Amino acid sequence: MNQNKLHQEAKSLLVGGYDLHTHTIPSHVSRSLDDFELIEQATLAGMKGVMIKCHYEPTGARAALVNRRMPTGSAKAFGAIPLNHPVGGINPYAVHSALKMGASMVFMPTRDAENCLLSGDMPGDFFRRPGISLLDEFGSLKPEVYDVMDVVKEYDAALATGHISTNESVKLCVEGRRRGVRMVLTHPEWDRTTVSPETQKSLAQMGVWVEKCWYNVGEGNCSIEEMASHIRIVGAEHCFLSTDRGQAGREAPVEGMTRFVSQLLQQGITTDEIHTMLCVVPEYVLDIHK
Repeated sequence: MNQNKLHQEAKSLLVGGYDLHTHTIPSHVSRSLDDFELIEQATLAGMKGVMIKCHYEPTGARAALVNRRMPTGSAKAFGAIPLNHPVGGINPYAVHSALKMGASMVFMPTRDAENCLLSGDMPGDFFRRPGISLLDEFGSLKPEVYDVMDVVKEYDAALATGHISTNESVKLCVEGRRRGVRMVLTHPEWDRTTVSPETQKSLAQMGVWVEKCWYNVGEGNCSIEEMASHIRIVGAEHCFLSTDRGQAGREAPVEGMTRFVSQLLQQGITTDEIHTMLCVVPEYVLDIHK
């Protein structure tokens, strides 16, 4: 199939789909489009929803405002909260507040995670801070992590690993699933949060949803061949596609998703598998499946 036909098929597969990891204006970091532009582009593509993520503030209220102002039939915005220093770190009260305001996903620390800071600041970081760890001096999950899990379960939201270490991610996912929390393993192909495909599969078999992120291919963290291989190992029924796009100087999320799907098709990932990862699994992650 030539490139133009692949691109058109990829665009058709976006209809009814979701992107549960995007970055928009307003942001502490330079971004290429605002919340309304994102929803307009997703709506034109026939998508059903996108998640707005900001590393340093909850976005549930932003999503609610966008949804109120956009015409009926537009793609829906969803919000999240990452547990970095500006919201008090691993703070169950911030989680209560964000979920009460309509957020759908809670991320454990991202840019402020101890694991992430071991590799240095990310572009746009603007203050010095100690890293946040989920583990105490004995290597066990801290009490406040359990408090956060309890709040997430109370609101029936999803809890994502963020930028924490592989060891922390595994412990969090295992304990979260044991407690009946819907868990997400965040971009395990990124070089700061790498998780082996075998471990991804093991977590998926416990009921953890595994994010497959275009950013990791687009920025060279892994090849499209590796990404396709990991999807096959984990199983498309356990994965969802996202872009993690919105950075200034990069393609917008909808175009990023189109490129992602096109390249996965080239690797032999089937249209049924793409539909599962774009349309079906995200609704389970958001708990809006029928």
